[in-house]
Amino acid sequence: MANYWIMPVAFCLVLVACERKSPAYHPETPAENLQIAETVDYQPDRDLEELFVRVQMEKLYPDSKTFVDATPLFPPADILADYRRSAGEESFDMAAFVASHFRLPDPLPAINVDVSRPLREHLQHHWDALVREASADERSSTLIPLPQPYVVPGGRFREMFYWDSYFTLVGLMASGRDTLAKQMIDNFAYLIDRYGYIPNGNRTYFLGRSQPPFFAASLQLYANKHGMESVIGYLPLLEREYRFWMDGQSGELDAGKEGKHLVTLANGDFLNRYYGSRSEPRAEAYNKEYLWAEQYQVQDKAQFFRDLRAACESGWDFSSRWFADGQSKASINTHEIIPVDLSSLMYSMEITLARMYEHRQDQAKSAFYRTRAVRRQQLIEQYHFDPVTGTYQDYNYVAASHTGQLSLAMLFPLFFGVAGPDNALGVVKVLEQQFLKPGGLVTSLRQSGEQWDYPNGWAPLQYVAVEGLAHYGYDTLARDIARRWLALNERVYREEGKMMEKYNVVDTHVKAGGGNYPNQDGFGWTNGVALAFYEFLDSPIAH
Repeated sequence: MANYWIMPVAFCLVLVACERKSPAYHPETPAENLQIAETVDYQPDRDLEELFVRVQMEKLYPDSKTFVDATPLFPPADILADYRRSAGEESFDMAAFVASHFRLPDPLPAINVDVSRPLREHLQHHWDALVREASADERSSTLIPLPQPYVVPGGRFREMFYWDSYFTLVGLMASGRDTLAKQMIDNFAYLIDRYGYIPNGNRTYFLGRSQPPFFAASLQLYANKHGMESVIGYLPLLEREYRFWMDGQSGELDAGKEGKHLVTLANGDFLNRYYGSRSEPRAEAYNKEYLWAEQYQVQDKAQFFRDLRAACESGWDFSSRWFADGQSKASINTHEIIPVDLSSLMYSMEITLARMYEHRQDQAKSAFYRTRAVRRQQLIEQYHFDPVTGTYQDYNYVAASHTGQLSLAMLFPLFFGVAGPDNALGVVKVLEQQFLKPGGLVTSLRQSGEQWDYPNGWAPLQYVAVEGLAHYGYDTLARDIARRWLALNERVYREEGKMMEKYNVVDTHVKAGGGNYPNQDGFGWTNGVALAFYEFLDSPIAH
């Protein structure tokens, strides 16, 4: 066997059994209904040791995610012992061994789509095909069972993802599927209660990293329709998630401290970043990430792998936003970057906490979080707005300068109402002149070959842009973007009977590329945003 670099067996994160009663997340959802009796603790990279490394490095399956999603048919320790006994035999067959010890994920079912049916009607009826429930058969796999039904993106993604789910929620609400939307929120609450944060997705190999924190925005979305009282029971969970992103600090922050997600500068200003907690290749991308480190002749492999994980926590995996040279993973420096979208999401968390405490008539707590939100808004203007380009940019706190990478992340201050009107106008001008393409908005202006760059467009960023523009009164441009995006969605649907994960918005007759896996169809957040756009275009023009 090749002498592959073997990851340490020790794991920095301990799974916590959920033995206590959960808080009452919502009066209509009793706490006892939000419990999962068994604790999932199978982690293939940890439990299978050299067997895991060999399977991934020999590319037994084209997609590294296949093996980590497989279900062991026997206790992992027994499988590993069996492997060690038989691996040296001349007749040993790796593929046969895995086939006899694991149940691979079921093949993706073929879905017959009647493309003569209008897309909007198809999407409203397609939700059930993407809904999953906890299964007793999965208790020994990497899948973390959830107490309520949930929507998966589709394709190779058979689990719930954190930030994907917010954009799924907007579509569920637009479809009148409010009960399912509420169940998705319950699942978020369950994960926070169990782990202290919402993992990237409900797989054990995602533990240790989160994704863009949209829980507060999800609560606000539901409250906009059903009232603050409908979500007030989630307040302790939202506050707990906030502590996770603030590294557990409350009250006054220590100046000049670089933590995990929290960075406080020497002058006391507080900023947040995405963080990679482990210094090994991700289990679900082990082969590629190991080979990248070799290909780029990376000197500090531990930091390289942490930066890859931090980029995955951002949801933009991968993008020139995280590359010092704007072009190659070899220069990835995610840990140095204060992302403007994360700063805006932290503002959203703080202002939502302030509003919820105000609803609870706890004026002291409300004032505390409102003060934090006001300060965060000032910091966004101070550190993220670039008067030269008239845009919001990511900030490199090590270099004490903007990164210079223009992307649709600049729309997040508009989406959350953080931007001043003059700064918003600067963003709108650049957006219309440089980012608006035939199929909608292009993710960035950099053609790096990564999927979160030119020429690709993504549904969540179209939604953030359209909502942000409408919030500031740029209704005509918002509707233009929504129409372009829907026209592209509808044409691909008519031709292929699919909704895609991402689209080429520059040359709309070419499929989107980039990324570490083929373009996926399904697709949860694309469906959700399309339904929200149909609803938006039905509404009267704001004056």
